[in-house]
Amino acid sequence: MSFSTTHNSRPFSSRAPDYDSSPGPSSGAVTPTNTQSSTFLSSSVSSLWGGLVRRFSSETPGISSTPPSYSSRSSFHHARTFPDSEGHMYSGGMEGIYTPPHSHRKSSPIRPPPLEPLQLKGFSEDTGSDARLLTPGIAEEIRTLVPARLSLVDEWNLVYSLEQDGASLATLYDKCAAYSGKRVGYVLVVKDLEGGIFGAYLSDMPHPYPKYFGTGECFLWRASVLASLPPPPSEDTEHLTGRTSTIASGLASPSIRFKAFPYSGVNEYYMLCEAHFLSVGAGDGKYGLWLDDSLAKGISSTCQTFGNERLSDEGEKFGVLGVEVWVIGA
Repeated sequence: MSFSTTHNSRPFSSRAPDYDSSPGPSSGAVTPTNTQSSTFLSSSVSSLWGGLVRRFSSETPGISSTPPSYSSRSSFHHARTFPDSEGHMYSGGMEGIYTPPHSHRKSSPIRPPPLEPLQLKGFSEDTGSDARLLTPGIAEEIRTLVPARLSLVDEWNLVYSLEQDGASLATLYDKCAAYSGKRVGYVLVVKDLEGGIFGAYLSDMPHPYPKYFGTGECFLWRASVLASLPPPPSEDTEHLTGRTSTIASGLASPSIRFKAFPYSGVNEYYMLCEAHFLSVGAGDGKYGLWLDDSLAKGISSTCQTFGNERLSDEGEKFGVLGVEVWVIGA
């Protein structure tokens, strides 16, 4: 039994094609063909050869392919210097570390609008200037330290005044209770028998409570009003304008020496108020500021809460001449 084949067929060979050996040109042997493999090999060789050509052709003539030596500082710096916006050259840093140039930043021309001057409201017409403890100058100093939401308020209202409402801590508590539940701040002002002015900013309403309360927004402060010397005498002193009243009285405009003592973070003894006393700041058995229920005596010591100095020049214990409480944001 035999199989017939056409002239286009070739006998089947059980031997696998050997792609590593190629016949000579004159052998006349028939080489098995594989279209996909031959195409893959030709494209691979072509891609390899093209890549080598592109690599060598893209190298810049005159520059060695050897990696740069970092031992030469001068050549490395020279290779990594760049001009800044003003034309000056700056170095890109050693060993490939990029160092940005110094940029000259300009301040923004946009500025927030200036704050309106404070208005202190609540004094009675029959309250003399000597009995008014808080002045606009001291109030402006305190304003720079209160929370931002309250520094924008340009009207402070007098809640309690010893001169107008009588010497009673209970009355002070009752007056402040009218602002319970509101997001306001309070400024306590005290005047001692020597005329010293000091006090505290209170984050919460002063009221009787068995535990310490308040926040780190509280701070203690003291202020000294210093009178400047009058101008030296001259031939044209009597012709000066705008200072007639101060020259006539022998005093120029007073200046203020203001000190503030913010929260130190040591403890959280911000405020402690009871029926018989009011205190701000404490630690080691000492109070930053303490007033009795008759508002006649006070104590001020260095305390841990604010790290303050004594607020009164009279000493640790002082006599009280006046007390005021102002509300901000009502």
